[in-house]
Amino acid sequence: MAKPRSPLVSWSQFSRKAPTVAVQVFLLQLIIMVLFAVVAGGALVLQARNSVMEEARRLSLVAAETFAHAPGTRDAMKSDDPTALLQPRAEESRKEAGVDYVVTFDPQGFRWTHPDPELIGKQVFAVREGAATDRPFTQTFEGSLGLSVDSTVPVYDADRRTIIGFVSVGITVDTLEQVVKGQLPQLLGIAGGALVVAAGGTALVSRRLRRQTHGLDPFEMTRMYEHHDAVLHAVREGVLIVGGNGRLLLANDEARRLLDLPADAEERPVTTLGLEAGTVELLASGRAATDEVHLAGDRLLALNIRPVDPDGGQAGSVVTLRDTTELRSLAGKAEVARERLWLLYEAGVRIGTTLNVVRTAQELAEVAVPRFADATTVDLLDSVLRGEESPGPSPEMRRAAVHGVEAARSLFPVGELIHFVATTPVALGAERGHPVLEADLTASAGWRAQDPERAQRVLEHGFHSRVTVPLRARGMVLGMAGFWRSEQPPFDADDLAFAEELAARAAVAIDNARRYTREHTLAEGLQRRLLPRVLPAQSAVETAHRYLPARDGVGGDWFDVIPLPGARVALVVGDVVGHGLHAAATMGQLRTAVRTFSAMDLSPDELLGHLDELVARIESEENAESDGAGVTGATCLYAIYDPVSGVCSLARSGHPGPALVRPDGTVEFPQVPVSPPLGLGGGLPFESAELTLSEGSRLVLYTDGLIENRDRGIDTGLEMLSAVLAHPGSTPQDTCQAVFDALMPANQSDDIALVVARTLLLDPSRVADWDVPDDPAAVAGIRSKVAHQLRSWGLEEMAFTTELVISELVTNAIRYGLDPMRLRVLYDRDSLICEVADGSSTSPHLRRAASTDEGGRGLFLVAQFAQRWGTRYMARGKVIWAEQSVHGPAAGSEEATADALLDQWDDATW
Repeated sequence: MAKPRSPLVSWSQFSRKAPTVAVQVFLLQLIIMVLFAVVAGGALVLQARNSVMEEARRLSLVAAETFAHAPGTRDAMKSDDPTALLQPRAEESRKEAGVDYVVTFDPQGFRWTHPDPELIGKQVFAVREGAATDRPFTQTFEGSLGLSVDSTVPVYDADRRTIIGFVSVGITVDTLEQVVKGQLPQLLGIAGGALVVAAGGTALVSRRLRRQTHGLDPFEMTRMYEHHDAVLHAVREGVLIVGGNGRLLLANDEARRLLDLPADAEERPVTTLGLEAGTVELLASGRAATDEVHLAGDRLLALNIRPVDPDGGQAGSVVTLRDTTELRSLAGKAEVARERLWLLYEAGVRIGTTLNVVRTAQELAEVAVPRFADATTVDLLDSVLRGEESPGPSPEMRRAAVHGVEAARSLFPVGELIHFVATTPVALGAERGHPVLEADLTASAGWRAQDPERAQRVLEHGFHSRVTVPLRARGMVLGMAGFWRSEQPPFDADDLAFAEELAARAAVAIDNARRYTREHTLAEGLQRRLLPRVLPAQSAVETAHRYLPARDGVGGDWFDVIPLPGARVALVVGDVVGHGLHAAATMGQLRTAVRTFSAMDLSPDELLGHLDELVARIESEENAESDGAGVTGATCLYAIYDPVSGVCSLARSGHPGPALVRPDGTVEFPQVPVSPPLGLGGGLPFESAELTLSEGSRLVLYTDGLIENRDRGIDTGLEMLSAVLAHPGSTPQDTCQAVFDALMPANQSDDIALVVARTLLLDPSRVADWDVPDDPAAVAGIRSKVAHQLRSWGLEEMAFTTELVISELVTNAIRYGLDPMRLRVLYDRDSLICEVADGSSTSPHLRRAASTDEGGRGLFLVAQFAQRWGTRYMARGKVIWAEQSVHGPAAGSEEATADALLDQWDDATW
């Protein structure tokens, strides 16, 4: 198939019609070279002439000055025959200096020396005609030797005032034409060479031009120029040409307008044109693009990019631009929606970080400012702040949080109780549960009824728009959130919908915090009621205590001080893992159980054994109910101190051991056998330890929250505790305060319970004991000894009752007990304690004896005359004790005999 003929005129056809561009360029260059040669020749002649004349002036003047001031010149001029002295020297100087003549003459102008001896003695007319001969001067004149330059220097006498002669040196300028003529061939050669080079360059340019124009003739290039001019100035679409190196090569008028390009934008890198970062990145990348929308000032431009010269030429791209600003409103709405979604996401993350109602309200205010409002207020019902259920819409609320511009806190003070006027938009919105939009506060009069004076100040501070939204959760109104604007545009309907969504999310967080506050308050109240408020007074120890709940919620730490028979005391500290109501309730169960078991007068190891069994049973029952809230993780430390012997027995179940401070300040951590936490013992026996304590020793019991937390380990905590306790003579109260001051963690995550007990010893004079023989006849003697001891204590009024109680206890031990038997009477503060010990483990039981029985009334009498009585077991045997009040009414008297008491009971009642 024949190749279609191009409609364009070929290069050869056009060359026959008109000279080519290359020929035109060559002719132009030829003319320029000729003109250059002519101008250069003339310039060379002028430059040579000036240079020779200047050099002649300088040389003649230097030679004249040198000869005039040479040694001997002045004396020679003043001699009788100056010519004889000066002529040889003048000729010698002329030859050495390379000048044409050195002439000396007197002030009247008659020569002393001259290269032509015939002129010596003749007058110099130049001096006669010239002026200012008192200083050196140079002149140019046409002499007999041709154009000459002459410099004349006066020679003064020694007084520097009288001129005694002149020295004139001249140079003939006869070589100028030879110099110029010698340089003209070189000039013409250079011009010819330049012409040859220009012709070759023109040929190369012509060849390259034909290749770059693809053989286009001037007519076709003219058409291309016209098209190019139309693209630059008439097309209403922006066009850019960007080189492969990222420089802008071409930009038409529309592109300059759309992009607001500077006048010198072309040939500059696109990164320096002040364009948006995304636009710059796209233009510099050189990749193809189709209708990519970019922001340029206040315009949205659609960019299309196509690479040029895909056949391997120089890289670059052509960019076209279209103004799509009409899409901006739609894009702006999308951007606002994106920002609102992001703000809602942030609200979900930032609101409710703590379970504190006030802090949650403050987080809502901080999230809304400044991206949605310039100031935010949060008002909550007082019942919500207390953690109680909301009673429903109420006209009274308390300001819980304020955040925003500087004037916000002074206008809306935190903590203020606000009673909303029923007719105000806020009160109506709270009652109906609907948001209220007040786009122009200056035009709205309803809100001013609340507080006209404050409303005026609000307007003066620039607030012009407000949105008020009820905080609703689970159908209940918790409060109101107010959003204010002073610098941003007024609120609109879209803002109202967003404020509702933001308030709804915040209300859920506030309600969660309220419910937690309620549970925390209940748990703390329950725990406070379950813990001992006042420790009982007793003679065994002086005690002080501290309890501090965790910041995250009430836990299960507890303590107790329990008086025991025989002037003894039980010290107990425990810990239930966890927080909240369940932990507090579990703690109450354990404390009640410990008090119950201590009433049985059990040893520490036996008590923990019973407690472990109880916890295991409770856990099993709760797991069976699928509650999953067992008490696994409870620990306990139980100690019994006897002030008579100074012996302390201790046992622990998974709990930290106590600290012991001796009277001299020495701190010890006694080794108490370790057992698993309560409920995990698996029926294994517990072990106890015994310590003999000097009077004034301090026994410190604590929970693990005191010595261990996130910032320090147990070892560090024990070292710090030891350092604080090592101070002799401190009271229990001082010790508690010092320990809390030194060891209180910055971020308390667990409860802390602390009990400090300083040991006392019962005065030996208040203790009396006797051995009991295994003989009923010995009872009378024992009663006599006890009566004598009571008289020495001043308790004569209690003698009859005490003798009766002792008779029954001793008789019971002799009849049913085993050796060894012993009686001990203790006078402790306001009680008198009688104890009978024997080697039998048989426990007596209180029963009602029939009228026909001969015995069985002994313990009944003891129970009637004593405040309380009981039995405790030892390693071998038991102790039956009875305690009477010293300051109470006389329990027994001579008139109240046993038969009279028994007569009050009838067998039929049992």
